[in-house]
Amino acid sequence: MIEVEKKFILSEQDKKQLTKDAEFLSERVFSDIYYDTEKFLLTSQDKWLRSRDRVFELKLPLHNGVERLADQYDELEDEQKIRRALNLLPNKNLADDLIKAGYFPFCTCKTTRRKYKKGLFIIDLDIVDFQDFTYNIAEIELLVSDKSEIESAIEMIMDFAKSQNLTITPARGKIIEYLKRAKPNHYQTLVKKKVVKDF
Repeated sequence: MIEVEKKFILSEQDKKQLTKDAEFLSERVFSDIYYDTEKFLLTSQDKWLRSRDRVFELKLPLHNGVERLADQYDELEDEQKIRRALNLLPNKNLADDLIKAGYFPFCTCKTTRRKYKKGLFIIDLDIVDFQDFTYNIAEIELLVSDKSEIESAIEMIMDFAKSQNLTITPARGKIIEYLKRAKPNHYQTLVKKKVVKDF
């Protein structure tokens, strides 16, 4: 499946409006560790490798450039596919093999996520704890099965956001926000590589 998502910074009033008449699905707390090389080999290509509660996931971009209305990623959760994407030989332990290949953790965070469903849309309300600061962000997402459906999914998300009276402005994802605040050198590299739009 392909995840098409748009991030929003919401006021308390926005949250009430968005979750009104929505089906509450779950609340969970999870820990993420994000990995990259010293030269930002992955993130400078908008590739995001993380371990979420010790399960590895690799997000590969399907969008082009920073002038996009929403993010589209292919998510690899199968360890063998992740190894192939990173050119890692099959071995016993992926975490150890990553370290041997020069990958190391650059961000650790804990997220409390409340998940809702409203119509076709999944809504995630996240409170992210980076220890030095917390960040509140929302995502509205649609899952599609084929790349040909991406554009219409973006339009649907935008129309839905407008119908909920949400303000549509740029919003940094949680890891981008962390890099901007805590690791400006890494952040500026992503700006220069046109992975991130600075605002």
